[in-house]
Amino acid sequence: MKVVILAGGYGTRISEESQEKPKPMIEIGGKPIMWHVMKLYSFYGYNEFIICCGYKGHMIKEYFANYYLNNSDVTFDLNSNSVTVHNTYSEPWKISLIDTGKDTMTGGRVKRIEPYVDKSPFFLTYGDGVSDVNINALLEFHKKSGKKATITAIQPEVRFGHIDIADNGEVLRFAEKEKQDIGWINAGFMVLEPDIFSYIKDDTTVFEREPMERLAEERELSAYKHTGFWQCMDTMRDKKKLEELDKRGTAPWKIWERQ
Repeated sequence: MKVVILAGGYGTRISEESQEKPKPMIEIGGKPIMWHVMKLYSFYGYNEFIICCGYKGHMIKEYFANYYLNNSDVTFDLNSNSVTVHNTYSEPWKISLIDTGKDTMTGGRVKRIEPYVDKSPFFLTYGDGVSDVNINALLEFHKKSGKKATITAIQPEVRFGHIDIADNGEVLRFAEKEKQDIGWINAGFMVLEPDIFSYIKDDTTVFEREPMERLAEERELSAYKHTGFWQCMDTMRDKKKLEELDKRGTAPWKIWERQ
């Protein structure tokens, strides 16, 4: 199965870095966050990727164009203008980089890569969120559900506690933050049947709106509940949190280093 990664947005909430590069190329531990996402899928044996490029997409293309060379030991013979590769540390990835438009919405980006998935089921996720989700268990859940689409659902970290206040100002309940106090959200790491393309109109379609809402109405959408680690990188606060986990050697999403 192929893995489709959405990597074309502007990343305005982390503009401190996205002004210079697309958000999926912002680095965690010296590697783009999208690389971390790809490593997870590769750990489970999925090595063929379709990347939906947009904003500053040329930077993603340049990164992978030079990836093999930058991850190899080489000798340059300037006299004969030849290159000898001694050892390479590159992953066995096949990567299609597709320009899906600078201002295209998420649904439109998915629609544009339809010719590249060969009318087969495929994975879809965001290029700015890492997790330790079990991809094989996710796929098995999707197959058993018989639905057209499966999302990975998580309960996000709650930053603040809450209080219940009566009309007269009296505090009725004071509670520290608990995950169970909030609902589940879409964390990406989706599995989609090729029928999904019929739910997308054009470049203006937001995938998380009309297509997902219609799938839910038709009872064709299932949710794989993941209770492990997940973290998106929307802000500099998120980036610093991920960087700190990586520096400490406790990055939960880097399962390829532990097994």
